Amino acid sequence: MAVSDDFASFVCDQLAGWAPVSVRKMFGGVGLYHRGLMFGLIADDVTYLKVDDSNRGDFEAAGSKPFRPYGNKATIVSYYEVPGDILEDAAAFSDWARKAFAAASWVKKK
Repeated sequence: MAVSDDFASFVCDQLAGWAPVSVRKMFGGVGLYHRGLMFGLIADDVTYLKVDDSNRGDFEAAGSKPFRPYGNKATIVSYYEVPGDILEDAAAFSDWARKAFAAASWVKKK
């Protein structure tokens, strides 16, 4: 689950218009954090964002799949892959990240 520094920097740069985002290494990948709360992750240079019932439909409509850190053996359905066209569009990506942060915030409040 290696993550290149260039890719992690690109992801953070794409989100700079929304909010300051930091990365923290974890299990070979990195977590994406805003205000100390993890709302996304990067593994193998693929970006995933936190989902719940409020934003899962956006990911599913775009054909995104849930995070599978161990191939087909295990699925983490609370994180879905960000489509390439969304990742490339800073405004759209920021909107999706904002929703992911809201989903992560909601989970923390529970």
